[in-house]
Amino acid sequence: MRFPWLIFFVLSFPFVASAQNGVIAGTVTQEGTSKPLPRASVFLSNSSVGTATAENGTFALRGIRPGQYTLVVTILGYENYTKTVLVGREPIKMNIELRAKPLMLREVVISSAADWKKNYEAFKKEFIGTDENAKYCVVANPHILNLTYNPTKQILHADADEFLIVENKALGYRVKYLLNDFKIDKISSIISRQGQQVFEELPGTEAQKKKWHLKREEAYYGSAMHFYRSLYTDKLAADGFVMYTLKRSLNPDRPSEDLIKRKIKQFYDERRSDSIHYWNGLANLSRYAKEKLNRQPLQQSDVLVRTQQQGIYAIHFPDYLYVMYTKRRDEVYNKDLYRPLDMPNYETTVITLFSPYALFDMNGIIVDNAPLYEGAWAKARLSDLLPVDYVPDVK
Repeated sequence: MRFPWLIFFVLSFPFVASAQNGVIAGTVTQEGTSKPLPRASVFLSNSSVGTATAENGTFALRGIRPGQYTLVVTILGYENYTKTVLVGREPIKMNIELRAKPLMLREVVISSAADWKKNYEAFKKEFIGTDENAKYCVVANPHILNLTYNPTKQILHADADEFLIVENKALGYRVKYLLNDFKIDKISSIISRQGQQVFEELPGTEAQKKKWHLKREEAYYGSAMHFYRSLYTDKLAADGFVMYTLKRSLNPDRPSEDLIKRKIKQFYDERRSDSIHYWNGLANLSRYAKEKLNRQPLQQSDVLVRTQQQGIYAIHFPDYLYVMYTKRRDEVYNKDLYRPLDMPNYETTVITLFSPYALFDMNGIIVDNAPLYEGAWAKARLSDLLPVDYVPDVK
């Protein structure tokens, strides 16, 4: 059977005090020298803002939507440079030095073409997605991926030394992704990813652009980005979001996911069908028991905390946060997502915090202490991804 995935969005954000508004400019040179580095890629991760350095190493990023970003500089032969900047009213000036990357020999993993293809299909399914948009996503350079699978730990690992380029012909973006680390843990059912990406507009006819616009709006409304923007502007009710407190505990009758998967694999290898049937029955049990939803809707002041850092907000709540988007329904059954029988099947996400709070910025993007999503937002993959500076139609 298929187990619902729990998604961790792993981000690195070394906080840096910075100024605000629209422009970042500077030069890129080799560390310890004044040698300029031309044609280095300079971009704001997860945004549509990017450029390349000129022959004298200079660059300028303009027209940036205010918010917190990770600035990334990358060029072959040098270590990647990342720094968190808060963009606002004042232009930001930066002098960036890149360190030459030492030559390191990668461990050679011998695998057949069939194994690589199998690993690639598993990677693509969880990295790009399986929804309707995913059908229109084309990976331009799949063979730059380094794919390894550990059958004992049941972990698939992927990374790349250059941009993985994906053309999303459903949303009209070319996504260039620096994949530092991507891991599928089949035992714990956890996917983790580390990397930076930049979006470029695909060329298209006016008719294509109109279709892309509609698809982008569809991807935005009800998303996590939409929710966090609505939260800090206090527009949750108008935008169709309702928040509740969910209390729950783990189901004592269901063994751990690790044990279930190890037993199923063991008995499959031993061809013991009765034992496989028994453990599949345990796997079909819900992870949680004694679930109770407090029907009193939460307000902005119940979960939002304004921080001392301008443009950065904190979200804090006890137990679990149950978020419903009332402008779209979800009829797909999920045994681990609690739904009271007398409530409509609106799109729902359960948020779990691993720290007392999670931080997000004015673009609606988590910037520290990333939470766990279950439900609607956990399904989001690259096929539905929008740049953080995306601005929807006003409705």
